[in-house]
Amino acid sequence: MPLTEEQKAEIAAARANAAPTLRATSPGMEAWLYRAIPVLDHGLIRVIDYMGDDAAIVQAARVSYGQGTRATRDDAGLIRYLMRHWHSTPFEMCEVKLHVKLPVFVARQWIRHRTANVNEYSARYSILDREFYIPAPEHLAAQSSVNNQGRGEVLSAEESARVLAFLREDSTRAYDNYEAMLSTEGQQGLARELARMNLPANIYTQWYWKVDLHNLFHFLRLRADPHAQYEIRAYAEAICEVVKDWVPAAWGAFEDYRLGAVTFSGKGMEVVRRRLAGEVVTQEESGMSKGEWREFEVICNAK
Repeated sequence: MPLTEEQKAEIAAARANAAPTLRATSPGMEAWLYRAIPVLDHGLIRVIDYMGDDAAIVQAARVSYGQGTRATRDDAGLIRYLMRHWHSTPFEMCEVKLHVKLPVFVARQWIRHRTANVNEYSARYSILDREFYIPAPEHLAAQSSVNNQGRGEVLSAEESARVLAFLREDSTRAYDNYEAMLSTEGQQGLARELARMNLPANIYTQWYWKVDLHNLFHFLRLRADPHAQYEIRAYAEAICEVVKDWVPAAWGAFEDYRLGAVTFSGKGMEVVRRRLAGEVVTQEESGMSKGEWREFEVICNAK
């Protein structure tokens, strides 16, 4: 993910322009401000701004002002209680604004989380850069035989080479035609808002994405999950590293009660009780469908 010298200078200038403030700050988040965190081959995330910290969550829950005599462990305990009992509003008191550079097909998955404010780079006004996401060979896989929306076995070296050649050739040809349609050599040319329709879904776009912590946790619970598509999961995992430092107490509760937790259905809990009592229970006796049973077994056999 190469940054231009101009971009590096802009980041350095932003980080050097420190100003005193009376608002609460998070030392962990301050260390991340403006820094470009590489994702995939040309992507990145950057923290542009944020509001709140662990104390803001606690303050909202207690609707109080001032620190009083509470111990840090009391605050952490309250945050864990809020997370454990699905009290979402206090977590909405924290917000973060990210600059994200990502492939268009990842952006289309991401935008389904309709609980954020988004402003995307406009290809109606500007010409997109010649940058495409080309997967590493280890991320090229065949269609899963058990999951209609997932990957299965990694492609062989020969098949990977064939697929990568298609991806590179198609991306390059599409962008060459995009440039030609825009007319860089004196022709009348096509409007940018129309020429962009020819671009492939692996071209990079950029946006500012502002979201509160409650909805960010929901995004991360889905997209940092091992079952999420690798490309969007790479972004989610990068954001996780930032959130760990921003709100460590809230992150610990989220990691414990969401990322590291499992949920059983009522039927699943009944099977667990029967098994604990020494009974052998089959899928046919469980009342679960084959798909439910398969997922149940995966959870029960996880190490």
